[in-house]
Amino acid sequence: MKEKILLFLGADWDKSLLIGLPIALCVLVTLFLDFFGFEVPTALYVVDGLLILGAFLHFTITQGLVTYVFKRTGEALVVVMVIATLTFLLLRLVPGGPFDQEKALPPEVKANIEAKYKLNAPIYEQYFDYMAKLAQGDLGESYKYIGRPITDILAETLPSSVQLGIYALLISFLIGIPAGVYAASRHNTMADSLTMITAISGVALPSFLVAPLLILFFSFYLEWLPPALWEGPEYYILPIITLGVRPAAVIARLTRSSVLDVIRSDYIRTARAKGLSEMVILYKHVLKNSLIPVLTFSGPLVAGVLTGSFVIELIFAVPGMAKHLIQSVSNRDYPLILGTTLVFSLVLVFANLIVDLLYAYFDPRIKLT
Repeated sequence: MKEKILLFLGADWDKSLLIGLPIALCVLVTLFLDFFGFEVPTALYVVDGLLILGAFLHFTITQGLVTYVFKRTGEALVVVMVIATLTFLLLRLVPGGPFDQEKALPPEVKANIEAKYKLNAPIYEQYFDYMAKLAQGDLGESYKYIGRPITDILAETLPSSVQLGIYALLISFLIGIPAGVYAASRHNTMADSLTMITAISGVALPSFLVAPLLILFFSFYLEWLPPALWEGPEYYILPIITLGVRPAAVIARLTRSSVLDVIRSDYIRTARAKGLSEMVILYKHVLKNSLIPVLTFSGPLVAGVLTGSFVIELIFAVPGMAKHLIQSVSNRDYPLILGTTLVFSLVLVFANLIVDLLYAYFDPRIKLT
């Protein structure tokens, strides 16, 4: 059996199987337990993290990418610092302040509040004070939620957004890539046309339209699923599908286009001339070399989906970051705006770094060093 698997995948995939399969199985078990509401042991999360970190280090060292990773990490820190600086300055330059209300506060009260939060100090002094605290991991306290540190708010809301994002990403890739390969393998047939019509519909329909339609159909007409909240597996289904449909449609179109380009290559004709089956050609030779456009799209996709969609979280009342980010902008809650912005920035930078590393795996012609 092992010989047949390796014959299908190729000898160069032997190490990938040995390293990737245990990690994938362990992560899938964790996600399965989490999705169905079982209490996941902390040790399992630790094992998942260690396995992923070990695979990352193994790949980085064996591919000679250590210098590149350090370089990109330094660049990422600079990018995050620039984002934090620009966000800080823009918040101070925009007219109005966090304590400006329709009914003006007495001057003495407003002065006392601004003194408490050091808003009466020069901008440069506020900036250096904020950066000094940021270097220590202190994001400050919210102006709206009196006495609540920003780290506590993020620790409370970020897990729900990440949980929603991970499930939506799984749907996106597990549906999008096979659908794209299926459509490309049946190019110019009815199956190809129907798959692409469905994909184009998924891209064209906005989430704020898909979400009410799903709620109307599955919650009110069929009464199968609850329309909102985030309290168990039955509550997860509609938000996950709504958030995952659009990326899945885009991935399907990208995969189909890329597979059609690769499948016309000379080495694919040579593989056919050698008598290899279409299954082996398609999934061993074509698919791996067709994923570069999908990877390029995956960087910002992962960042946006993992941190949750504002519209989806608001419509389905998911207790994620969306509510706090939107309210913080309305309330001019400077620390909360900066905290949520930094979270988005870190996830985006990290996702793009992982995508760049995966380029070297899926296309050995790309030498990042």
